[in-house]
Amino acid sequence: MNILITGSSGHLGMALSIVLAKSPHRVTGIDLQPSKHTHHIGSIADKNFVQKCMQGIDVVLHTATLHKPHIVTHSEQDFIDTNITGTLNLLEAAQQVGVKSFIFTSTTSTFGDAMKSNDAAVWVTEKLVPQPKNIYGVTKIAAENLCQLYHRNHQLPCIILRTSRFFSEADDNKKLRNTYVDANIKANELLYRRVDIQDVVEAHLLAIQQAPIIGFGRYIVSGTAPFSIADLKDLYTDAPKVLSKYYVDFSPIYGAKEWRMFPSIGRVYVNDLARKELGWQPKYDFQWVLECLQNGQDFRSPLAIAVGVLGYHEETFEEGPYPVNPL
Repeated sequence: MNILITGSSGHLGMALSIVLAKSPHRVTGIDLQPSKHTHHIGSIADKNFVQKCMQGIDVVLHTATLHKPHIVTHSEQDFIDTNITGTLNLLEAAQQVGVKSFIFTSTTSTFGDAMKSNDAAVWVTEKLVPQPKNIYGVTKIAAENLCQLYHRNHQLPCIILRTSRFFSEADDNKKLRNTYVDANIKANELLYRRVDIQDVVEAHLLAIQQAPIIGFGRYIVSGTAPFSIADLKDLYTDAPKVLSKYYVDFSPIYGAKEWRMFPSIGRVYVNDLARKELGWQPKYDFQWVLECLQNGQDFRSPLAIAVGVLGYHEETFEEGPYPVNPL
C-alpha cells in the first residue's frame, strides 16, 4: 500500500514513519517542517500541494494539527486553516483518488467542559457529548464532522481516533511540575488519561485494516484504566485509596522512589470500544509501570524513547514548555 502521513515531522507522524519503515508499504511524509521522515514540505491548507501529494495514495494517516500548545502562539484563523481547511483538502483529495482508509488523529481534549465535575470523576466514553473549551477542541470537532460527512456522502472509509496524552514534553501545569517529578506525573496519568505512543501507533495500524469494514467510527485511544463506574466518587476524594484496591504493591513501589499518586482523579478515559471493535490491545498500562519500577527499568516504550522530546515551537519559553492560556 501507498501510505500518506501528514505531520510526519511531529511526535506521532515520526513514530508511525519509524514503524512503517519496517513494513512492505511505501510511505510518504508531508509536513511544514523538514525531517528525515518528511518527503514533501508544505501546508495541508494548500489545496494544490495536497492534491499533488495524494496521487497514488491508498491510505491517509492524518496526524498534522495545530493543538493545545499553539493556542497562545497562533491565531484562531491559523487553527481553522490547518485543522479544518487542511482536513477538508485531504478528504476531498482522498475521495478523488479512491483512498481505501482515512485515519484522522483527533483528541480527548474535544470533550472539554463535559469532563467538569464537583463531586466525582467523569466516566469518559464515546457517548459523552463534547463541549470544547478552546479553538483547538472546536476545530478538531469540526474536522471530525467533515470526516463523517465524507463517509456519508462519498462512502470514504474514515476512522477517528481520539487520543489522550502521549507526548514526552513537560506538563504545562506549573504547580504540577513543581510538586512531582516528570516521570511520576506521566506514570500517574497512565492510569486514566495517558497512552504510550507505541500503543497509539498500533491503534492507527489496526484502524487502517478496519476502516473499510467499519466504514465510520470514533474511538477513544488511551491506556487501559482498571477502574469501574463504582469507583468514580472515591477517585475524586481519595485516589490513592482506590488504587490500593487494584494494586496491592503500588504503595511500597512508589514509596521506594519517593513518588506519590495524585490525591484526586477527575476523569477516566475508557477505551473499551477501541479494544472491542478495532481489536486493539494496549500494552503500556499502570501494571506495566509498576513492573518496570520494580525491575529498575524505564516504563516508556522503546519507540517513545526514540521519538523523545520534540517541542512544539522553534523558540523556548521561560515559564514551562509553552505559554498557557488561563481560560
